[in-house]
Amino acid sequence: MGSDRPKQALESVADRLGELLHTTGEDRLSMVRASGRADLVARFGRFDLAVKYRSSSDAAAVSAAIAILEEWRGGSRRPAIPIVAVPFMGQTGHRLCLRAGMSWLDLSGNAWIQAAGMNIQVRGHPNALKRRGRPSNAFAPKSSRVTRVLLLDPKRWWTQQEIAETTRIGAGFVSRIVRRLESGGYVERDSSGALRPKNPGLLLDAWRASYDFDKHTVLRGHIAAKSGQRLTRELVTRLSSLRTEFALTGLAAAWQQTEFAAYRLSTVYVHQPLSKSQLSSIGFRPEARGANVWLVTPRDEGVFDGQKPYGGFPCVSAVQVCLDLDAHPERSSEAAEVIRKEMLAWAG
Repeated sequence: MGSDRPKQALESVADRLGELLHTTGEDRLSMVRASGRADLVARFGRFDLAVKYRSSSDAAAVSAAIAILEEWRGGSRRPAIPIVAVPFMGQTGHRLCLRAGMSWLDLSGNAWIQAAGMNIQVRGHPNALKRRGRPSNAFAPKSSRVTRVLLLDPKRWWTQQEIAETTRIGAGFVSRIVRRLESGGYVERDSSGALRPKNPGLLLDAWRASYDFDKHTVLRGHIAAKSGQRLTRELVTRLSSLRTEFALTGLAAAWQQTEFAAYRLSTVYVHQPLSKSQLSSIGFRPEARGANVWLVTPRDEGVFDGQKPYGGFPCVSAVQVCLDLDAHPERSSEAAEVIRKEMLAWAG
């Protein structure tokens, strides 16, 4: 049995299935066999349950498991429930499974199993199997400039030197990041060695899973306005008068790019923190509760790469907006899906 499906992990998966389906003693699940590339197949009543275990819940691992299970499901003669199993399922893996109509469970106590007459949802258990040490991260603030430039033009073949020049980081640093992306299966090369995203949507999902908006410095406050759109217009006008570089993100940018959903909160990246006198001049009052403006000083200036005007207002790229919306309130999750569908059609 390969390293990606250790015996102990599959025994734990079988135990979890038994707990979720309330099977004990003689009523325990009937473990049939490994079938094709599925790691185990269990029989429960009229259903066959096929499990593909992955030791990671990153986008590439979950996507590969889904592809294997979809092939298995197509060849099943009985009502089938394919299940992705991982140590801990993150939001990105959960989203991928939902899009594919795929059930999942993890060894930390969470599960999402859907079938005719069966609806099991257990969420909220923390990761009980965290690995010690700081993992290598191709999506850290500065490192993510490489992924950003690849996704801003996902059909283009890039040399590493072109990436280094565009991202304004050293060739050696770019080489290390590219190796990490290659090891994750996120990029492909042509015969000359140039590279591009292998599956742009999967690469975006992996980045979203790792992205942490709170790494930026966020100043929350309030500016008097009758609506979100009026607030955004006033904010852009006032910031422009300060001659400071800025760009909208979040719900305000999503509205400019797709006109999706009324909103209350306007979020804007500023290259440098505003002074007290500047904040006063734009009518900004620091206030965490009831804030309708977030002024964000980015951890890395790469967030501005790919920015352009929409409706006359400067906005960060749709890729960056999609990332940032995960940390926003209101209808931000819906807005992210609209951005993905209308502005990032390559993301699927």
